[in-house]
Amino acid sequence: MSIRATLMLFVFFAAATNANAQGFAGLGTTADGFKQVVYGKEFEFPRDYGPHPGFRIEWWYITANLEAEDGTQIGLQWTLFRQASSPMEQAGNWSATEFWMGHAAVTTADHHFHGEKLARGGSGQAGANANMIETWIDDWLFKASGQSAYTLKAGSDRFSYDLTLQEDGGEVKHGDNGYSVKSDQGQASYYFSHPFLDVAGNVTIDGKRHTVTGSAWLDREWSSQPLAENQKGWDWFSIKFDDGNRLMAFSLRDNSGDSFVSGSWITASGVTTPLNRDMLNLTPLENTSVANRQIPIKWRITVPSRKVDMEVAALNPKSWMATSIPYWEGPVTVSGSHRAVGYLEMTGY
Repeated sequence: MSIRATLMLFVFFAAATNANAQGFAGLGTTADGFKQVVYGKEFEFPRDYGPHPGFRIEWWYITANLEAEDGTQIGLQWTLFRQASSPMEQAGNWSATEFWMGHAAVTTADHHFHGEKLARGGSGQAGANANMIETWIDDWLFKASGQSAYTLKAGSDRFSYDLTLQEDGGEVKHGDNGYSVKSDQGQASYYFSHPFLDVAGNVTIDGKRHTVTGSAWLDREWSSQPLAENQKGWDWFSIKFDDGNRLMAFSLRDNSGDSFVSGSWITASGVTTPLNRDMLNLTPLENTSVANRQIPIKWRITVPSRKVDMEVAALNPKSWMATSIPYWEGPVTVSGSHRAVGYLEMTGY
């Protein structure tokens, strides 16, 4: 293993070791010296697709619900994390204070394949452009490629994808104009999404190439301490209804068994309404054993004000990301009051 990979793993594993006591992957640890999330930030696009030096953690996160020409349902994930070990920027190349981790996956009802890449800051191997929408780690990339269009690429030994994402709407801001509170103690992140992206291109799984179409959801989030110290993980949903509306919802679990619940109702035209725990209910219905853990792979979600009462189930219950910091990630099916597709991420189990 290279020195670069060893250093990267050291930082992430050190955080993961204290995950239960200090939040998933150490995101509940104090962040003295790092920039803090404060109310009232004015978002700038496309600038805020770029990096945010001085903050400890940020990620670019894309999921997609796709259908192949033969009707096969395919879920897709592309994620890039930037982690800083110190609030001080280090001049020169091969900075030891900033690390990057990329995750990619494809999921069908029968298969789940994932890959991981690691890089150290300053090497040029991974990064994000502050002047345009462009992020990468090695040959995995997400970048602007034309008028309201983007290219998304990744691959591993069992899969690859090369997709075009086309805007069919604009960005939306979660919480209070992008100030997304994560706990009763007031921990928060800056958080916006682009949930209106049409997808076309190719996905190759075990040597078989599929022509696919569908929709994607992009999340951008950054903070220095997004979790409270006693929060151990989250359950996050993105739901795309057939009528064009969208739902983002998350539940942050703490060590006492309580949860902090929040979300956003997004109309087809992009009007966003925050949802608090009195307006949104996320209830696990069924567990399954995955990687020697009990994972809730079926949920009931209700939003009474929108007459939403639906059951959300994993397309593939075994969608385990056995990465440096492991978690569950995969597409979901929806039944009940509404027709929809979506994605679910569960951490800290």
